Amino acid sequence: MTVETELGNILEWVKSMRRRVHELAREWEDEEGNLIMILHAIQNEFGYIPRGVANELANELGINMARIYEVITFYNYFRLTPPGRHHIQVCMGTACYLKGAMQLHDDLDRELRLLEASGGREGEFQLESVRCIGCCGMAPAVVVDGETHGRLNPSDARTILKQTRRA
Repeated sequence: MTVETELGNILEWVKSMRRRVHELAREWEDEEGNLIMILHAIQNEFGYIPRGVANELANELGINMARIYEVITFYNYFRLTPPGRHHIQVCMGTACYLKGAMQLHDDLDRELRLLEASGGREGEFQLESVRCIGCCGMAPAVVVDGETHGRLNPSDARTILKQTRRA
């Protein structure tokens, strides 16, 4: 691919992104709380809120970029970085927490750091703590790419990651 072709692709993406932000702003312009609704739509499309898209939205709505970042950083739902290819949620509900979820989370985090340091792809995994996944009888539990795993112990962290990478 030539530099000109690559630059053309980037410019086309920017144009389409601007059109999409304009469409979303028009779609929600008469709604109360439209900024949150537009940000939800953007995150659903991109998986996160890219800085350039947030900047374009600020221009489109005629508001300060700081206002957009106030909303993004206030709500836990929004993210500023691209999501990993594999999504791991560790339940921190009361039952899971009491049965070792924090240690499981720490071990998953450590294994992910080791994996990246040994040549794993950066951004392959996204690890997060969530309040409750509704599987208290399986505590401690995690959800990996939408699949629930329960009755885990910290030593299961490496196994979970190996199985997920093979999938």
